[in-house]
Parts: sequence; C-alpha cells; structure tokens
Amino acid sequence: MTLHPDLNFPSPEELARLTPEQVAAFMNGPQGGGLSGTLGARLGINFIAIARERLSAQMPVEGNLQPAGRLHGGANLALAEELASVGSWVNLDPRRQVAVGVDLSGTHVRGVSGGFVTGEATLAYRGRSVLVWTVEIRDERGRLTSMARCTCNVVSVGN
Repeated sequence: MTLHPDLNFPSPEELARLTPEQVAAFMNGPQGGGLSGTLGARLGINFIAIARERLSAQMPVEGNLQPAGRLHGGANLALAEELASVGSWVNLDPRRQVAVGVDLSGTHVRGVSGGFVTGEATLAYRGRSVLVWTVEIRDERGRLTSMARCTCNVVSVGN
C-alpha cells in the first residue's frame, strides 16, 4: 500500500507530544487545504482536532450539494469515513499499519442547504484488527443532521 506523498504523519512518539490541533494540521496537508488528489480535499474537509478517542472536522455545504439543493448524503458519509479512518490511524503506528473503512452506515435526519457542517467521531470499540466509530454531523447551529457508524480494518503497510 502506497501512502500519499504529502502525508508526513507523526510517529506514535510524536503524537504523544502534540496537541489535537497540531495533529489535525498534519492531515490538512502542507497548504492547509487537504492532501491533493484525495476525496477529502475535493470535498473541502478540514480537520479541527485529532485525538485517539475523539476527532472533529468541518466540511462546506457549497460544492457538495445534491440536485435538490441540499448537502449530498454521500458527502456526509465521506466525512464520517474520513474521520473514522484518520481516527483509527492515531491508534496505530502508521509506519507499520493504517486503517481503512470496511463498513459504513448512516442516517440523515435534517437537510442542510448552506454554510458548513461539523463532524465529530468518537471511538466506540478498539480491537487489534478492527476499530468502530460513531459519528455525529451537525450544522452551524449545532443541530444534528446525520449520524453514522464506521468500522475500520487494520492493514499492514511497508515491510
């Protein structure tokens, strides 16, 4: 598995010394707009804070609309999986292992037609080969718009 060339993710030792906001800066890429060529960058996902058991990111609604003028449900689910995958990474040593989403389910409870949404993921289960996250997505007024659950499998990289 080849990791993104701009991803200079901190080692577990470095992670222990960084604030959640500093870890988020790594995932926002060298220019702060995400890692080029990734879905997260295309959707405008910007990480706010990343920690082992909880992380958050924002995503603009503009540019991520369905034809009916509301935030696309697929964009919500992409935000949820991005949060769960990155959250899983900080529970691993990314020099040896990464995590990828293998199961994702969501329920959209409120439409959003402008501004941005904020997703917050919370680690629900951590095993050796699987991590499960719950994700809540809220609009600018703090109202719940979508809920998701994402399961990530641990994958060995490199050696």
